[in-house]
Amino acid sequence: MEPSFVDAPDAPGVSAETLRKVDRAASALSTRAVALMDDRLPWFRSLPADQRSWVTLVAQAGISGYVTWATGASTSARLTEQVFGTAPRDLTRAVSLRRTVELVRVAITVADEQLPALASTPQEHQALSVSLLRYSREVAFAAASVYAAAAETRSSWDARVEAAVVDGIVRGQRLDELTSQAATLDWDTTAPTAAVVGSVPPGDNRGAVEAAGDWARRRRRALMAGIHGTRLVLLMAGQPHSSDHAVSELFGDGTIVRGPIGQGLAGAVDSAADAIAGHDVAAAWPDAPRLVDATALVSERVINGDARAAQWLRRTVFAPLHGSASPLVETLDAYLGHGGSLEPAARALFVHPNTVRYRLRRVAELTGLDPWVARDQLALRIALVLGRLDS
Repeated sequence: MEPSFVDAPDAPGVSAETLRKVDRAASALSTRAVALMDDRLPWFRSLPADQRSWVTLVAQAGISGYVTWATGASTSARLTEQVFGTAPRDLTRAVSLRRTVELVRVAITVADEQLPALASTPQEHQALSVSLLRYSREVAFAAASVYAAAAETRSSWDARVEAAVVDGIVRGQRLDELTSQAATLDWDTTAPTAAVVGSVPPGDNRGAVEAAGDWARRRRRALMAGIHGTRLVLLMAGQPHSSDHAVSELFGDGTIVRGPIGQGLAGAVDSAADAIAGHDVAAAWPDAPRLVDATALVSERVINGDARAAQWLRRTVFAPLHGSASPLVETLDAYLGHGGSLEPAARALFVHPNTVRYRLRRVAELTGLDPWVARDQLALRIALVLGRLDS
């Protein structure tokens, strides 16, 4: 009796009897395929037992799925579910797409070596080989769709977690909660981190966040982004890079304020607070650079009621001046009180103008503020006022 081919529309020339033989041989072939994976793929040997078990099930489902596919009873969607539906979603994280393709190649190699021998005639042998080639292509496409879907889901999940972390840092959320969330993004929670704040660019908010992610990937910079009202908030981890000034292209119009570099997530909370406070008062400095440090806006921040800025002036400006062995506070007070003129200040102090000049250089060295620059003079004057109020 001639074998019947009517039940194999996707494998023309392959009989139903041969397909039944293939189905019965699936378990043994999958065992052989896993053994060959173990022999040829060193990384496969290092997988935990549970992951190796899932791979074995996928291999068996892939081989037995050939019969369903060959009879035309399997659509692309059903093939994907049949072959990869047995594996947990976490397997796509543990085994990359490239490695999955290697596994598929090994399994198909075993099938191609063993299954044609089940054919009844030379013609069926050839037909079975051709249909296996077509099937392997379908499985490869199915694997690609599984990983694409997993990547899309993971990307959406990561975006939500990232937004939650940025929001938590802006609101000063508990560090243990932030650390747990950031760890799921493979974020180094101990790395030096600075916040950058500016207006949201035109367009939809999601596009602004995605653009920030693309920008960071091109420059290999660790970055998280979030939208808060009309602000785009970026967190940049790692040491500053000379190309970081290009971050301004991610923002809309107006001044962009960069917070100080802090250590870890605790430092990121402080940096974000300073950057946001600076952005709140940036309009008070019409000639501000496009990208400016939050400390450069310390005077405007204090006037606006920012307690952090006031404390910064007390700690980093007044305290070192007050603690100096030289009369720097008195010298600075006389200099500013005489409109920034050396000679009148020197006469008031009964010293030579060069002595005043020397002491003012010490002021600049200790505080980082230049007494010869008008904006720094304002910050120095405010620091003297704050310091005396605490006395």
